[in-house]
Amino acid sequence: MLDPRLHTAWLVNAASGAAAATVRAPMARPNSWTGLRDRLVVTDLEVVTVTHDTAILTWSTQRRDRSGQLCPAAADTEVRLAPADGSTAPATHYFDVRRTAHHYAEVRGLEPGRRYRFTACSDGETAVPGRTWVTRRPGTPEVTGVFLTAPPPPGRLLRTIALANDLHWGEDRSGLIVAGLPPGLRHDDGHYPQVMTEALLHDIRRPERAADHLVVAGDLTDCGTAEQSAGIGARLDAWGIAGRDHFVCRGNHDVPRGPDDHWGRVFQPFGQLTCHVLGGLRLIGLDTTRGRGAGGTIDADQLGQLRAILAADPDRPTLVFGHHPATRYAALSNPGGPGFVLDRASVAALQACYRTTPGVFLHHSGHTHRNRRTRPDSGHVEYLEVAAVKEYPGGYALLRVYEHGYTVHFHRIAAAAALAWTSKTRRQYFGLHPDHALGSLPDRNHRASHDFSGVTAPH
Repeated sequence: MLDPRLHTAWLVNAASGAAAATVRAPMARPNSWTGLRDRLVVTDLEVVTVTHDTAILTWSTQRRDRSGQLCPAAADTEVRLAPADGSTAPATHYFDVRRTAHHYAEVRGLEPGRRYRFTACSDGETAVPGRTWVTRRPGTPEVTGVFLTAPPPPGRLLRTIALANDLHWGEDRSGLIVAGLPPGLRHDDGHYPQVMTEALLHDIRRPERAADHLVVAGDLTDCGTAEQSAGIGARLDAWGIAGRDHFVCRGNHDVPRGPDDHWGRVFQPFGQLTCHVLGGLRLIGLDTTRGRGAGGTIDADQLGQLRAILAADPDRPTLVFGHHPATRYAALSNPGGPGFVLDRASVAALQACYRTTPGVFLHHSGHTHRNRRTRPDSGHVEYLEVAAVKEYPGGYALLRVYEHGYTVHFHRIAAAAALAWTSKTRRQYFGLHPDHALGSLPDRNHRASHDFSGVTAPH
């Protein structure tokens, strides 16, 4: 259950941020209504991804219909940019003549460690951020018109891992919290989780992404039925081999609702830890689910296995993933409150294991449907929450492992159908969803040092 006090506080905070960011257009005179209706509105600008040599921007274009409602309107896609330390005017570095209402511009060939001034536009109209605090607060690239390409860590690129979660295969309505409220959104054909998952699996195999592995941290299904479990299992197996190419753990939506554990038959039994080693890199998957409820726990058997595995080789580079976030900060900063994440005893036990295991560098989780780089309660490990695949912001994080560090970059799924659904679900929860889910630019794009010199690249 949601914590009513914390949930209300979060809604108030998000609403006040959105209200502070609202830009009021001047009232149109009656004889100028046609001109206002025909004007192209270029909005919802987001600088989603900034790597060492690439920037990805998205936005939408709309026009008012006869009733005055904004509706999707097709236009071209253009990004102009120039080095911020120069005086030259921004020049066109990306242009797509194909007309769409949902714009995705991937500007490549940038210099690492350089600031760039940019303008995104469609049909000559400049894109502006939407009415959300996350992209309108001071200092964001959407406000300043400037982004920085940070150089990658030293050494060779060794492995690229796509971190994803919350596919919800089989769900038919997005944006519900409890008892059908608030009103959810439906896809035109009712199969948006399948649309988003198909697009995800295609996206991470693109040459620009080139993911070696996929890790899915729970909620692969909507309610763990035999049909849903078999469906997502077959699709992942068509993409790659379990335990070599893709790795999963159970989420609360995958927990059996009756005596039969259909999800467990396709993947792994309830409460089971998994461990794989890929060219010297260790991946540990935890089942953090309970028999009932949205909150999480780790049972004594799993904790015992985890302690033994980590103690046997504490310096081995290790990525741990489980569905529920695992810090006190995550417990207090999500609208569901402490009861929505991993329980305090499990958090304490987990972090005690990590304090004596220098090889653990990142703990990946989902469940909250947001991008958040969470502050650790203690120790050296990064705790990363990644937003949902199945809805806005509709993507995954690419973890790139270099010899002397790693980078994390969130990528929105680029397929046209995925972008259209992402744009539609942007208005979930009375329009407040972006302030919860998108996360700051550093949440979505950052780097850290770590010794991966013992890890090898795939053959």
